[in-house]
Amino acid sequence: MQIGRVVGHATATVKHATLKGWRLLIVQMLLADGKEDGEPLLAIDHLGAGVGALVIVTNDGAAVRDLVGAKNSPIRWLVMGLQDQ
Repeated sequence: MQIGRVVGHATATVKHATLKGWRLLIVQMLLADGKEDGEPLLAIDHLGAGVGALVIVTNDGAAVRDLVGAKNSPIRWLVMGLQDQ
């Protein structure tokens, strides 16, 4: 798990069948001191996080594939929670 900040939403007119119905967020991962860590990544969200929100994300691919109900899903990142300010 890691903390990240939502920097935007992604929209796709065509996407993998396992991602239909999921919100796609662009998340900038953060270091412990709040500085950016690498390039932003794509995560699925079912909690309704908005731009600027601090989120807890996981890259546990097995858990994410289990949640979407398909072993062939290309997604690797999932918003697990919203961090209190």
